Amino acid sequence: MIDFPLVPDGGGRLRRDTLIRLRLIAILGQGVVAATANFVLHYNLPLGPVALCLAAALALNLWLRVHFPATHRMSDAQAFWVLAFDVIELGALLYLSGGSENPFAALLLAPLMIGASALGPKRVLWLGALTVLVATGLALSHLPLPFVPEGRLTLPLSFRVAQWLAILLGVTFIGFFAWRVADESRQLASALAATEIVLEREQHLGQLDGLAAAAAHELGTPLATIALVARELDRAMPQDSPYADDIALMRTQVDRCRDILSKLTSLGAGYAGPLTTFAIGDLIEEVVAPHRAFGIEINVILRGNGAEPISRRQAGLLYGLGNLVENAVDHADTEVIVTADWDDVAIRLSIADNGPGFRPDILPRLGEPYVHRGGRKGSDDGLGLGLFIARTLLERSGAAIAFANAYPPERGARVSIAWPRAEFERGTSGETEM
Repeated sequence: MIDFPLVPDGGGRLRRDTLIRLRLIAILGQGVVAATANFVLHYNLPLGPVALCLAAALALNLWLRVHFPATHRMSDAQAFWVLAFDVIELGALLYLSGGSENPFAALLLAPLMIGASALGPKRVLWLGALTVLVATGLALSHLPLPFVPEGRLTLPLSFRVAQWLAILLGVTFIGFFAWRVADESRQLASALAATEIVLEREQHLGQLDGLAAAAAHELGTPLATIALVARELDRAMPQDSPYADDIALMRTQVDRCRDILSKLTSLGAGYAGPLTTFAIGDLIEEVVAPHRAFGIEINVILRGNGAEPISRRQAGLLYGLGNLVENAVDHADTEVIVTADWDDVAIRLSIADNGPGFRPDILPRLGEPYVHRGGRKGSDDGLGLGLFIARTLLERSGAAIAFANAYPPERGARVSIAWPRAEFERGTSGETEM
């Protein structure tokens, strides 16, 4: 018996139950035709070999039912071998009953049609080649037709060649067009699935926008109280007090919290300040400036061909990049490098840290909601939404974003962001920063 490699459920397009039912219908049809021909029409069929072929097909059906769970989807390799067995089994039945001269010879195309709708192009070609090989063998050698008891019916060579060519053309056209129709359906299904994912992400972000506004509103009052108390303590504290620096730091962080809350409430705004445009170097400096006071060195590298790109001031762009820089600073050992380069076509930005990097098991899922980065100093706190928010906001600005780890012997995480230059500069109308 053929030993198939196991694949996880959902690994292919053809369900086990679908394949079993299609094969069961075919086996029952073959059995009914053979029994009718032998016992009703009294044709001289070799019942022993015919029954052996049908028993082998039934045994494979039973093995599939026992070996795989009901919800299992056959991989391309598994489905290919089952359909190849069906071509050979049907070829054996035709060999016993007249070969290509049998009126049922056209049924050789049935496994190919199923394969073309479910398999990849390479395996469809192999299945088509096997079908042509079996059809050629049946045209050259087979037992006589069972309804010619006194000898073999001899058909003209031109008729047999034309019949072989008909099967060959059927294999070509059915295989190609069935595969094309099925492939277009698969592409449409993939596009719809991608659309659903985008809509789901937008729904998540829309919910987060509401939560952010609610959080900003609720935190505004206690934050104002903290700011008032910090200001009063700063006034009452002697300048030479050992706590003076701590109170000054607290006031600075309160101001930073206020800035963050103001950004959260203006993510949908087109502009976020008095300057309507700024160059990419100024954009990066504004993003990294709040994170330079945490003991991590942040180096900015600007290089490019042509004039420095100009962007509209967008709260979403600032917040998304700031989130990525903050994440890099949180995980870096000593250094974060922000590199920007550009040409007339595209703008590329890289944020690299020298920390432990992204955890390999979650790297393919980074940017999805509630997925923690991993590899963090200490425990993974937070909701796992930072990278998701950053990715969605940047993609709203027209960027493509990718996450990766540095190649050994280097270490650390790498985030790459790229914009088409026309998209990055959309709405600036060639203006320069004021």
